[in-house]
Parts: sequence; C-alpha cells; structure tokens
Amino acid sequence: MVSDTVGDFIIQLKNAGMAKRKEVSIPYSKLKHAIADKLVQEGFIASAEMAGKNVAKTLDVKLQYDAEGRHRIADVKRISKPGRRLYAKATEIYPVKFGKGRVILSTPAGILTGEEARKANVGGEELFKIW
Repeated sequence: MVSDTVGDFIIQLKNAGMAKRKEVSIPYSKLKHAIADKLVQEGFIASAEMAGKNVAKTLDVKLQYDAEGRHRIADVKRISKPGRRLYAKATEIYPVKFGKGRVILSTPAGILTGEEARKANVGGEELFKIW
C-alpha cells in the first residue's frame, strides 16, 4: 500500500517518460485527476482521462514529448510529504528554474500553479516542483 499517492503519481509519470511510453494508467483519485488537469494546462502531459467504473477506475494519462523525442517532464521534486507538510504564503511562492518549471499547490481555491496562486493572493500546501 502506498501512503504517498501524489508522490507515487508524479514519479510514475517521470519514469514512464524515461521509458518512452506513450500512455500510463494509474489508479484514480479526484486529487490525481485535478493535478493531471493542471499538468495538461501547463503542457507537461498531453491528456488525462478517467476510465472504468466504481472500484476499477483508472486515470489514463497520455505523455507529451518535444520535437526531438525528449519527455516534457525532465524532473520532479516532492516538497510536502505525508510525514512533513509544508505550506507557503502567497508572498513566499517563487519561480522554479527561472520560470521554466512550475510549483503545484493545493489551496482553498483548488489545485493551482505558483503563478496562479500569487495572482489570486492565496497560499497553500506546496505539493511538488516540476520542470
């Protein structure tokens, strides 16, 4: 049993990209789906769709590659973990890799990127950084 579902999710995306897979199927949760939708919006993955019914629901994620065949997700870093939750105010959210990466936050306004959270002046739990 995995206790860190978000960490497992982002590592599965990274590893599938390193293995040059076109698609990966992950056990479904609303949080993972919201994160995947945000990653689609930011251009890190191509699409994310729910498949199956009831207990057998999965999240089918299609990965995205650039023109040279490199995976869009170069690396990820989990910030807030189940054993140590880390929160940030809106003024404490900084750009990742000089603007080339994103920080994903869980806020009262939903799952947001760092830029969206700063514009909305809302803080929250820093889930992970992706670039």
